[in-house]
Amino acid sequence: MRINLPTWLTLFRVLLLPVMVVVFYLPFRGANLTAAIVFVLAGFTDWLDGYLARRMNLTSAFGAFLDPVADKLMVAVTLFLLVQSHPGGWQGVLMAVTASVIVGREISVSALREWMAEIGARSKVKVAFLGKLKTAMQMVALVVLLLQHDAETLRLYHIGEALLVIAGILTIWSGVDYLRAAWPSLRGDPADVTKNEKKPVQSG
Repeated sequence: MRINLPTWLTLFRVLLLPVMVVVFYLPFRGANLTAAIVFVLAGFTDWLDGYLARRMNLTSAFGAFLDPVADKLMVAVTLFLLVQSHPGGWQGVLMAVTASVIVGREISVSALREWMAEIGARSKVKVAFLGKLKTAMQMVALVVLLLQHDAETLRLYHIGEALLVIAGILTIWSGVDYLRAAWPSLRGDPADVTKNEKKPVQSG
């Protein structure tokens, strides 16, 4: 199997995750900033691999599989770091619940998309504007929290917490939208299933 440039960038994004984890825990001044920079770099490769794949028509089945996996790993690993390092209290509980909602939604929607693809109806659960807005809010919140994860007295940290909660709300909202779009198929509507079986499975 020949790996193209966008897929190499996706693999690089995955390899950046253990680097971010190690940097996050290293006891040196500037660890916060360095971890945030690694996260931003990983996020940039997410945009770049998609841009190059479209611009240069470099698509592959392996790349289409790996890209969303890398995205979800990036978010899940970062949320784990932030929840684990949070000092606790009601804000810690709120962050843990929000992180659980985000990760749970990502797993559920991924499973839903896979099942819809099997019946030839994946286009019904394609990424919508609300999903993109949710992702953007998550990325901004995680960068802010990485920068200030051990400086809770700073207002910037609380802004990051608020953004993460908003991202959690958007996560639930977009998840409900996906579920609503897929509900006729999940309910087993014969007309809907028959119509979908005649369509080819789409990738995305």
